[in-house]
Amino acid sequence: MSGENSFDRSTPVTAAELDAWLQRFPEWVVEEQHHLVRHLNFPDFQAALEHLQKIADLAEELDHHPDLELRWGYVGIKLWTHSAGGLTEVDFELAGRIEQLGEAR
Repeated sequence: MSGENSFDRSTPVTAAELDAWLQRFPEWVVEEQHHLVRHLNFPDFQAALEHLQKIADLAEELDHHPDLELRWGYVGIKLWTHSAGGLTEVDFELAGRIEQLGEAR
């Protein structure tokens, strides 16, 4: 994990930083000015499970663990930095890496 944990986990992002990030990734929404949230749909349970595992692997790489929800054909993702009480740089890093996994089918 060398270098992977160098992302700021203590300083909440500014409103301007959040707005700029959301313009790049409009599929993500902010709930309660506190969480980054994304919902992904899949053709079946297995596809959703496989994608969830890929997200879990990314989370382990960054030592930053989202709330994940798995249902038939669905994965829900909720990110925030508990210790900072909101969104920090590491949340954006993980969300960006999740986006790089590709779109749901």
